[in-house]
Amino acid sequence: MSLTNKQILLNPIYCLAFGLGTGLSPKAPGTVGTVIAIPLFWAIAHWPIWAMLLLIVAMTLIGIYLCGETARALHMHDHPGIVWDEIVGYLIAMLPLSGDWRAIILGFVLFRFFDIVKPWPIGAIDKAVKGGLGIMLDDIIAGLMAALVGGLAWHYASVYQILF
Repeated sequence: MSLTNKQILLNPIYCLAFGLGTGLSPKAPGTVGTVIAIPLFWAIAHWPIWAMLLLIVAMTLIGIYLCGETARALHMHDHPGIVWDEIVGYLIAMLPLSGDWRAIILGFVLFRFFDIVKPWPIGAIDKAVKGGLGIMLDDIIAGLMAALVGGLAWHYASVYQILF
């Protein structure tokens, strides 16, 4: 038995795991789910790094539960509609970047690249670790890789000049 869209939207656990319904998108639900992380990042971009990290840790712990419960209800590990992990992964990708619109786009593109392509170790972890932790972990690592590349590009390769 699978959940209906109505059941997903009316259950707070499933609704949050589905990114307030963005994971129900018929095309590219992970990308659509990542898009809703942009206003969240923009709202916290001025926070001190320790506060952002605290929020990300809290969202990760909550996400392990939300994603695990939703996957169990759907009888499917890492259902494409579960996008809480993309939201957390994007926030991680943005840690070394600013609220500048170009940095927001850079972080988005890099995070989606690492999340979709799943280079080592992301792909290996995605296959090896199951449950809510597994759902979250590959996106956490994709976010860390995007943060590393994006941070280096933004701060040391003069992305301002590349984009203009």
